[in-house]
Amino acid sequence: MKLVEGRDLKPGDNVCVDKDSFIVVDTLPNEIDPRVAAMEVVDRPTDSFLDVGGLDRQIQELLEAVVLPLTHPEKFAALGIPPPKGVLLYGAPGTGKTLVARACANKTQSTFLKLAGSNLVQCYIGGGAKLVRDTFQLAKMKAPTIVFIDELDAVGSRRRDASERSSGEREVDRTLIELLNQMDGFSTRDQVKVIGATNRVDVLDPALLRSGRMDKKIEFPEPDEAARTRVMQIHTRKMKVGPDVDLEEIGRTTEGFNCAMCKALCTEAAMLALRRGSQSVAQADFVDAVSEVLARKKFNANHYV
Repeated sequence: MKLVEGRDLKPGDNVCVDKDSFIVVDTLPNEIDPRVAAMEVVDRPTDSFLDVGGLDRQIQELLEAVVLPLTHPEKFAALGIPPPKGVLLYGAPGTGKTLVARACANKTQSTFLKLAGSNLVQCYIGGGAKLVRDTFQLAKMKAPTIVFIDELDAVGSRRRDASERSSGEREVDRTLIELLNQMDGFSTRDQVKVIGATNRVDVLDPALLRSGRMDKKIEFPEPDEAARTRVMQIHTRKMKVGPDVDLEEIGRTTEGFNCAMCKALCTEAAMLALRRGSQSVAQADFVDAVSEVLARKKFNANHYV
């Protein structure tokens, strides 16, 4: 980890700190909004494509649209074509969109800047647009960089007629326009890629999806039986499981589970084994864990926090 010497700091400097130790690891120009620094992952993400199950087609498309342009831009230059600037990942929550975005940053050794679309919707005029500008300025400074915008629909929804919009909606529109301008304003030489994620692709503004912005659209469906089994195999590879464990059988009984639920199932099974004092996880633990995760899903669907 790179550290900043105390003699290089002065009162009023904007700094990046390690989220665990609070050690100063970098400085930022004063013109950058300090809120942007809180969204930066200083260390490269440790998630890899080996941690992703059941998404082989999606991974291949991301390797071509994100990883290859950052690691071998000369291949696109040789063909005389520009690489995609942005990629849109769409699908239901819990299907692995954030995980594969982090894996792209790991594969390319890129800085990973994650923004939630809801964070771009500011309570004062011009706040969201300024945050977008500062984010892209920071991305260029830290290149190669992957800017990941989660909940893209919060700021990228289809614009309505001016007479029908409230003042809050007009502010969201200003933020969206700034996002479009920033995506148009950087070139492939800047080594910055934008990955957006949403579960409401139907409400996105067409201007955001046109060629030259979000060039690539990749769907993340609910995992099928084989994908669910593969996800559980990944999340149990470091666990001590009993000889009676049949993950393929568990995969058949978990219809409707997304990737996040499959991961939670494995964790719950291990906790059940721990609770009964066992040194390994048995098939019965996985069976009981299915019921526990389903009950949790039902609770979350019927209660608001």
